[in-house]
Amino acid sequence: MRRSLTSKIAAAILVTLCLLGACGPLIANDRPVLLGYRGHLYVPIVQNLPGTLFSPDLLPTLADYQNPETRAAIDADGWMIFPPIPYSAETIVYDAPPAPAPPSRQNWLGTDSASRDILARLIYGLRTSLLFGACLTIAASAIGILAGAIQGYYGGLTDLLFQRFIEIWSGLPQLFIIIMLSSLILPGFGVLLVLLILFSWTTLTNRVRAEFLRARNFDYVRAAKTLGVPDWRIIQRHILPNALIAVLTFLPFIMAESITLLASLDYLGFGLPPGTASLGELIIEAQNNPQAPWIGIAVFLTMSTLLFSLVILGDALRGRAK
Repeated sequence: MRRSLTSKIAAAILVTLCLLGACGPLIANDRPVLLGYRGHLYVPIVQNLPGTLFSPDLLPTLADYQNPETRAAIDADGWMIFPPIPYSAETIVYDAPPAPAPPSRQNWLGTDSASRDILARLIYGLRTSLLFGACLTIAASAIGILAGAIQGYYGGLTDLLFQRFIEIWSGLPQLFIIIMLSSLILPGFGVLLVLLILFSWTTLTNRVRAEFLRARNFDYVRAAKTLGVPDWRIIQRHILPNALIAVLTFLPFIMAESITLLASLDYLGFGLPPGTASLGELIIEAQNNPQAPWIGIAVFLTMSTLLFSLVILGDALRGRAK
């Protein structure tokens, strides 16, 4: 009963964090959610409006809604509704105390050394980590399941060659290779994702292989082969659904590992481009500013809550699978 309650709480926390990251632009943004001006309704968070729309004295570039002149021009003939946190990840809070500023009514978790709102950067960093972790988990799992299915179903020489290749591939110094490639290629979300997929797909292969080796000798699989059912159909309909039950219990752990790996690479300087809002970048910020403990506390609580929820959820799924 207690374990079930814990898993439900972990699932609720995880869903809350995912919603917080997914709705980040609606929660923390330096653009208004809605803007009414001279009888027209605008949605600035998805529209790029020029400053001259509100006053000929403003620049024809993208309107700066933090500019007092822009605000005065809009307030004269309209209205604006800002998100709960009126800052994006890169917004400089010019009217805040000297950076890094402690938590206040204006900046709930304070600001960093560049006078950017910590809570806004946490939300966008969480968004980046969850998106990266989900993409890496799905892609790596798909490749690993495919490789394990081929190994386990066909066996023999196919299985032997795959096993030797995986042993060699897994024995490579993955982190060292990723760091070398990241130093040669400008790291970005897509590039980093591809590099990590190359070394993360082996996680589930042995598990799927074992399930297919066990299931390929079942009577209904042999009957399907005797009836001339194509191999891909047998794999898809008769073996894979049973194998996925065991595989799904590992996905939360793989995602937790992916998020940790991204934060580690960001911390080492081989992750996302400098300045990108990420949990690893916030760890660096906390390390460089020991006089601002609120930064370290905020990022620690966010990361530990996220990873703890994923581990608890994975443990609960594994318990049910047994």
